[in-house]
Amino acid sequence: MSSTLSPARTRAALRTTARVSAESLLVLAMLAVALWILGRMWSIVWPLIVGLLLTTLTWPVTRFLRRHGWRPALAASTVTVLFLLVATGIAALIAVPVASQSGELTDGVTEGIQQLREWAAGPPLNIGDDEITRAVDSAMARVQDSVGSMVSTVATGLSTVVSGLITAVLAVFLMFFFLKDGPRFLPWLTRQLPGRLATDVPTVAARGWETLGSFVRSQALVGLIDAFFIGLGLWILGVPLVLPLAVLTFVSAFVPIVGALFAGFVAVLIALVSNGPMDALIVLAIIVVVQQLEGNVFQPIIQSRGLGLHAAVVLLAVTLGGSLAGIVGSLLAVPVAALLSVVWNYVREQLSDPPEEPENAAPHVGAAS
Repeated sequence: MSSTLSPARTRAALRTTARVSAESLLVLAMLAVALWILGRMWSIVWPLIVGLLLTTLTWPVTRFLRRHGWRPALAASTVTVLFLLVATGIAALIAVPVASQSGELTDGVTEGIQQLREWAAGPPLNIGDDEITRAVDSAMARVQDSVGSMVSTVATGLSTVVSGLITAVLAVFLMFFFLKDGPRFLPWLTRQLPGRLATDVPTVAARGWETLGSFVRSQALVGLIDAFFIGLGLWILGVPLVLPLAVLTFVSAFVPIVGALFAGFVAVLIALVSNGPMDALIVLAIIVVVQQLEGNVFQPIIQSRGLGLHAAVVLLAVTLGGSLAGIVGSLLAVPVAALLSVVWNYVREQLSDPPEEPENAAPHVGAAS
């Protein structure tokens, strides 16, 4: 005999489902409002985020100096100056060799273009000089027709560069103040918050700080692995500018997707104009293999261990962040996921029941009576 539905249980299930749905919609609405406010304040929030990430990278040195008797302002100033010197040195390490070999690279690019024209003129394409000339003239005509849009694009690019410079300057200043006054922040925050928040918020903030440090260190390790293997491949093939390309690969690792594409494009281009198409294809294969290993093996494993996230969560977070906010979303996806995990774990700790005390065991029967 088939069982019938209980009206009371059905109504209770529907009421529970409706209540949970309404609460979920309310939470989503609050998140949407918070994201909207964050977007309106992005010109301030983005330098703050960059400053925090730079602080996590330079804080170990500052902490070492402070533990050895340096005053906070002196330690922060020294580390900030050292950071600027290292950043300038990295830029010089890339720019100086490129400038010194720019003539050779220009000649190589010209020769490469000539080789491409000769290859296109032969079989199987059999494209003559007249057809190439007509194609160039057509391209020039299209460029002239779109001068207005190109000017606006250049203006947008210049404004982006200026905005990036302003963000960098603000981030460095914020890094200095974080290094100088960072340890006083949590005690100050504890005094400002009432009741239980005075304990909960500083605890979550401290755990979040450790999580950000793990993210930056793991990202630096991933970039170092990429730079080593790609630089080794370039050195074996005899491609010029190996050291600048390796440094560029390491730095670009902090900018997901676009950074790797840009560094790979530069390496393949230099291999093409200096060593020829065959070595360029080999360099492309090396970069693809290293990037696949980094994206699917090294980065998930290293970040999952350092951040306490499963490798699948890291991959899904990067994919979701890139689809929602592009490069910035990909960059912030993993630390945001790790911070959410910190908050979730702390909330679970506070909402969980204390472990039950084991029942009193039976009295041990001694040997002596």
